[in-house]
Amino acid sequence: MKSFNSRLCFLSGIILAVLLHGPALRAQELESKEDILKKMTLANAYFMEKWPDVGKRIVTNTSRASNIWTRAVYYEGLMNLYMLDPRPEYYDYAVRWGDFHNWNLRDGNTYTRNADNQCCGQTYIDLYLIEPEPDRIAYIKASIDSMMRTEKIDDWDWIDALQMAMPVFARLGIVYEGDAYFQRMYEMYMFTKNSHGDNGLYNRKDKLWWRDADYDPPYTEPNGEDCYWSRGNGWVLAALVRVMDLLPEDHPHYKEYLKTYRQMCRALIKVQRTDGFWNVSLHDPNHYGGKETTGTSLFVYGMAWGINNGKLCKRRYLPAVIKGWNAMSYEALHENGFLGFVQGTGKEPSTGQPVTYNSIPDFEDYGLGCFLLAGSEVYKLEP
Repeated sequence: MKSFNSRLCFLSGIILAVLLHGPALRAQELESKEDILKKMTLANAYFMEKWPDVGKRIVTNTSRASNIWTRAVYYEGLMNLYMLDPRPEYYDYAVRWGDFHNWNLRDGNTYTRNADNQCCGQTYIDLYLIEPEPDRIAYIKASIDSMMRTEKIDDWDWIDALQMAMPVFARLGIVYEGDAYFQRMYEMYMFTKNSHGDNGLYNRKDKLWWRDADYDPPYTEPNGEDCYWSRGNGWVLAALVRVMDLLPEDHPHYKEYLKTYRQMCRALIKVQRTDGFWNVSLHDPNHYGGKETTGTSLFVYGMAWGINNGKLCKRRYLPAVIKGWNAMSYEALHENGFLGFVQGTGKEPSTGQPVTYNSIPDFEDYGLGCFLLAGSEVYKLEP
């Protein structure tokens, strides 16, 4: 009798939920692969039509080369879209971009140590792996090799740098079968995690990252909580995913990346908004609270990858991933492909505000890149 009553209670709850929230429940179903790809294609087409000249400089408060980190993140997403839907125009768009810059880094500064300016190398190497033309990889290899000829490992003093540069090291390690790249990447990552600021930028208690030393305690958000910037933590999650996607699972450092990745996912799922988005301030929902697409995209990307690769419990994380993707798909994506709720460039919750459905960020490219990364993993999910 107890079993029957329990089942009856469960079924009654479902019926009541359907009656009261039927549309909401349907909205949390995984979209078809066809629909996911359509929305990725729509968003990408909007951007490619707006920027047909791959070398056109990006002008905001100043003029910047088109291979800065914001555009490089877009091409990360484009390459993932290309892997799902290998249209020649996608490949051509990326190759023309590399050709325009002679496959060199921002403003021809090959020997920069700035991770932001090395980010373009991720796509250069991906294109090299498709067609191994030496020019495509020469400059980014020279840049990283020049760093490795020194003992300096403290360059990544802001967490965004992990996503910009770690996947470059990982790719070079794969191409050249060189463990030295993996080792130096690990040393620099661990310095960021354990040594920058007072005790590293990773808070082992909350399992989230401070953006840089400026946000170490005693700095707090208005509600007294630590400041964990959404997109900054998204960059770290994406970095870990993009490294683990390449690094052999039996490599000595793999366990460290996987452990931190899982810790972050457990912390992040607890602060997801009921509408599927994440706030720009992860522990203070009232400090510029509201929907935000870039952090949400990166968290969806990271968690979906974990499900697809057996690193996260599907039963626990799939609902959060679907809810996050649907939030962006239905509420952020405009009919013409423009993405709303994208926070502009910055380093904390207050920058790039206000973030709204119609607000245009200072750069539109990296938000799209994050969205395409998310879609590329959501596409692979099975209900």
